Amino acid sequence: MIVAVGGGKGGVGKTTVAVNLARELGAVVVDGDLATGDVPKGDGPLLQDVLAGRVRPVAAVDDRDPIRMLSSGRTLAAARSSDLSALPAVLRSLEREFGRVVVDCPAGIARDVGYQLYSATIAVLVTTPDRAALADAIRTRDLASDLETPVGLVVLNHVSRDGAIETTVDRIEETLGVSVSTLETRSTIAESFECGQPVRDAFPSSPAVDSFAEIARRIDAIEERGTSLR
Repeated sequence: MIVAVGGGKGGVGKTTVAVNLARELGAVVVDGDLATGDVPKGDGPLLQDVLAGRVRPVAAVDDRDPIRMLSSGRTLAAARSSDLSALPAVLRSLEREFGRVVVDCPAGIARDVGYQLYSATIAVLVTTPDRAALADAIRTRDLASDLETPVGLVVLNHVSRDGAIETTVDRIEETLGVSVSTLETRSTIAESFECGQPVRDAFPSSPAVDSFAEIARRIDAIEERGTSLR
């Protein structure tokens, strides 16, 4: 299974969800943003090296504890020199070796994100309650639909514990036709990301661990049913 974590707008928490979801699923997380990637960077080869044919996909995976990662560079020049058309084959190779792959998609609805979504078995959209983020999530849903990649779940991030969110959740589910999981704003999520670790490993007693585990369980259930997967 290849899970593409997208949403459109930058700053909604796609990378945070991708890293923590990969941890819960036992998956390899691949930084699919070739210019401004945020997945923690290891000491080994980058996705750009793989796309250029300089190293095999499996050999480029940083097999550190507690999560396997294939990071990306952060230069526009490297992004422009990369052959994105090779990405689907790279992700399938990783899927064959490791079983599950989570791809952190770039922000925006540019041509770059099409390869990530097209390669995926299922998409997870990350958004926040503000209108701009929701509008971008809808556009990403439409692009995924055009590419025949089903959207399995929407993660509504940065939810206030003091606010009434049920109406927003209902509206998103009605608009997108997809179930919504909520992720409350917690300092442990930001702090774990800053230190380059999933929440489960940085703050194992944080309630956020249960939130990410529930998101993973819902993806597991979709995979087991198979009805929402192409």
